Amino acid sequence: MISRRTGLAATAAALLTGAAGPAAATAPHRASGVRGRLQSDVDAILATGATGVLAEVQSARGRTTARAGSAALRTPHRPVPWDAHYRIGSDTKTFTATLALQLAGEGRLALTDTVERWLPGAVRGNGNDGRRITVANLLRQTSGLNDYLAVSPDSADAFTPDGYRRSRFRTTTPEDQLKAALSRPPLWVPDAEHPARERRWGYSNTNYVVAGLIIERVTGNPWAQEIHDRIIEPLGLRHTITPGTSPYVPEPTATAHTWFPGCARPTDTTLASGGGADGSVISTTHDHAVFLRALMSGRLLRPAQLAAMKETVVAEDWSAAPGVRYGLGIAWRPVAGSSGGIWFHGGTHLGIVSESGVTPDGARAATSATFTLRMGDPAQDAQDLAALRLVDRALTG
Repeated sequence: MISRRTGLAATAAALLTGAAGPAAATAPHRASGVRGRLQSDVDAILATGATGVLAEVQSARGRTTARAGSAALRTPHRPVPWDAHYRIGSDTKTFTATLALQLAGEGRLALTDTVERWLPGAVRGNGNDGRRITVANLLRQTSGLNDYLAVSPDSADAFTPDGYRRSRFRTTTPEDQLKAALSRPPLWVPDAEHPARERRWGYSNTNYVVAGLIIERVTGNPWAQEIHDRIIEPLGLRHTITPGTSPYVPEPTATAHTWFPGCARPTDTTLASGGGADGSVISTTHDHAVFLRALMSGRLLRPAQLAAMKETVVAEDWSAAPGVRYGLGIAWRPVAGSSGGIWFHGGTHLGIVSESGVTPDGARAATSATFTLRMGDPAQDAQDLAALRLVDRALTG
């Protein structure tokens, strides 16, 4: 169960109703300077009812970190560990898009290649047609494919404490995820003449499931191996992993708290399995920032591929921020005080919300992890807005 915030929240809201109970709020500190401002913004996220928050601002000068809250509700006096590992959810998509663009830069695939070319017959049925979906459509979320999370027959059960406990050790293959998505007619089929130019946009984890399968077909290697060989090892991301079928998060970490709809108490959702190229990476705020800065500074992609990544379409109703446009595995939004705006993605896993951003030149990145997810609760909106504010202020201050 991995998705961008709104994808997971919208899925849960469509399946279940009810409000969740927030944790106790803590008044934010008032401080000045880069460190003081970051601490103030971390405290502001905690004040919305989150249990624990960790953030980092990174540039060539070094890093500034801040934390607030506890590692677990049951141990309120134990703080969130510095460099805690956490599931970055759909921030994984930026890693996957980078892999695909590296292969494009090497001439091993083209963004205009169709799904049918690499996965013959894999996307067919109920009006779905891989002959009219390109690699660019997948990465830019313009394919029209349904999100397997939203249409899976097990989705309703998953968004309950008992359903979570039954499924936390259960894994599904990319083929099964794709089968679930293809069980419904597509939202649309890209233009037959120029499918890569499609501008209709709809967020779907299925796009990155298919992208992962194409990467494996092109390279002959598992997606996880390509992530490690091309990104994790070259950048020295020593605390970034692809867990495969393991439901465990390495220590140090903090408890992932989820308030399921209608539940007055949170569920410890730290143990969880599932996802792959769409959202399985585990990282830290430090490693994530290193990746974002390397990406935008041109260390991972050639100029033509980085430019292609930044070709965007309007992405409505996806993020709480206004003016969002979605590129290839990364999104852009305008920010007051910044002429170039910022690049970001964000991700949600059960009990974890990852919010981050990076300047267009990669000079500065801000990353955060909030170990709280409250489905169906307006307090979650306040938490998300506070996290967006932290990133905006960190990159423009």
